Amino acid sequence: MAAAVANLTNLRSFHYWRQKPTFSPSPTTLPFYRNSSASSAGRTKSLTKVLTQEEVSFTEQENSLVEALIGIQGRGRSASPQQLTDVQNAVNVLEGLQGVPDPTSSSLIEGRWQLMFTTRPGTASPIQRTFVGVDFFSVFQEVYLRTSDPRVSNIVKFSDAVGELKVEAAASIKDGKRILFRFDKAAFSLKFLPFKVPYPVPFRLLGDEAKGWLDTTYLSESGNLRISRGNKGTTFVLQKKTGPRQRLLSTISTGTGVKEAIDEFISLNQNMGDLELQDGEWEMIWSSQEETDSWLENAANGLMGKQIVKKDGQIKFVVDTLLGLKFSITGTFVKTGGRTYDLTMDDAAIIGGQFGYPVELASKFELEILYSDDRIRITRGFRKIVFVYLRTDGVEQN
Repeated sequence: MAAAVANLTNLRSFHYWRQKPTFSPSPTTLPFYRNSSASSAGRTKSLTKVLTQEEVSFTEQENSLVEALIGIQGRGRSASPQQLTDVQNAVNVLEGLQGVPDPTSSSLIEGRWQLMFTTRPGTASPIQRTFVGVDFFSVFQEVYLRTSDPRVSNIVKFSDAVGELKVEAAASIKDGKRILFRFDKAAFSLKFLPFKVPYPVPFRLLGDEAKGWLDTTYLSESGNLRISRGNKGTTFVLQKKTGPRQRLLSTISTGTGVKEAIDEFISLNQNMGDLELQDGEWEMIWSSQEETDSWLENAANGLMGKQIVKKDGQIKFVVDTLLGLKFSITGTFVKTGGRTYDLTMDDAAIIGGQFGYPVELASKFELEILYSDDRIRITRGFRKIVFVYLRTDGVEQN
């Protein structure tokens, strides 16, 4: 234990250099999240257009599902048991309401849908297993039934600069809820090539494996939210339009244009008035920090890991480290303005199981809350660094 702590303490002089940003609400290890602010003017202009579009409207029951999806990584791949329960409960409520009757006969089902969540049974398709759980990619489904060639297509969009993979299926309507389909072609459309590249899957040789069905169990009256269940036992939640918070988290997951996205998001919510430092457990998913000199000092200043905020004015930073050890520093916060707090961190230790090794380390800095709700918090803290946190406990702390 002592040797391990000594090795960690020596990390004071170790330097971490700029990394590619990562989106992960799971426990943070030594490398921490960074900003990649380089982006073209065109990208920034496009992002501004997306973030400032009209807010999406949901019913109370639909909003419960949207709220349950906030912060889930990999479209469900890394969801916690509690997150899965919350999503399933919200799905069950909406399926009980049924929504638009006979959705396959409604024009609202037509168009491009973004996949927000899916269960991942072992029988999932190779494309689903390979691409759906990767946050760097956007996944869509196109449904066009009122044409001479009805089709359902699954699309993996790699990026605006790279292109996409489109897997198409001939479709037909069986009844008011069910669509029958048979995959028959797939190709990559890459921006840097003037032609499509076939995806090497012999659909004709797959027989019944290329066939399937898709039931729409809920279609919202607005046409913006859909729940579907597939023949392999998979549940899908899809949206045509996403809200500002969803778009912000999606941008963080791709790691491109994050700073601009945060600026635009904050500008949309600049009239929130005074903001409180809400109690709970908050995991850092992004930081504008680009280079660090001292690992322990960064942990003490809240530049990594998790924050645990208590109602009694106590706050703790916790970082998972090497060899199953944790770094922990506890302190206090005092409100000094409508959105500002003074933080004093002065009780640090390396924790291993039931044992702790004190570390002489202290830090004082001002924390400004730029945005806060029950799920997301954006702050400006040590050295004016901007942080984005997701709440991970889902309940208030005692």
